[in-house]
Amino acid sequence: MEIEVVTTYLEMTSPAQHQAKEGGRQDAILQKMAIPTPVLNHFFFTNVGRPWKWYSRLHWKLADWENCVTKKNVSTWIGTVQNSPFGYVEFDQQGDDLEIAFFGILPQYIGQGLGRWFLSETIQVAWKFNPKRVWLHTCSLDHKFALKNYLARGFSSYKQETAIEQIPAEGDPIWNTPHYYQSLHEKYGNAE
Repeated sequence: MEIEVVTTYLEMTSPAQHQAKEGGRQDAILQKMAIPTPVLNHFFFTNVGRPWKWYSRLHWKLADWENCVTKKNVSTWIGTVQNSPFGYVEFDQQGDDLEIAFFGILPQYIGQGLGRWFLSETIQVAWKFNPKRVWLHTCSLDHKFALKNYLARGFSSYKQETAIEQIPAEGDPIWNTPHYYQSLHEKYGNAE
């Protein structure tokens, strides 16, 4: 289906711009995945992104996920609350720029005040990569408070684009990522 989507690009050019969320969470942490795990990235992308119509990787096979998460410039970080995973961040460092390529929370954790804390922690981690710029993009399909949260944490908008995008309809089987599961079965399904 065709949907008009407004994409907003945001950046920080100095750690001093970060407006951290006051009041920490003693029950939550953000931790780097030491071993790249494509299955986990697939899980988070599809489950965090489904309500917001993330469709860019729905056609990916297991090999695509493996190629992405094992790149030297890509790292995945998991947010946990009371030792349970609630969200993830995928960083992609390109030269002096660090992109927060994917960032989000599983649906059951939305509305618990984790978003502001999670973004603040993500920004603190991002600056530890020593980039000259941290950037991300959000769009009109994302959570209604996503853009507000990014701006409140100190990001500033530097570009906005409007485009008609072809997004799979709600009942389209692609949302179940059949290419991924077929490739997963081909690689591991017959293992004894």
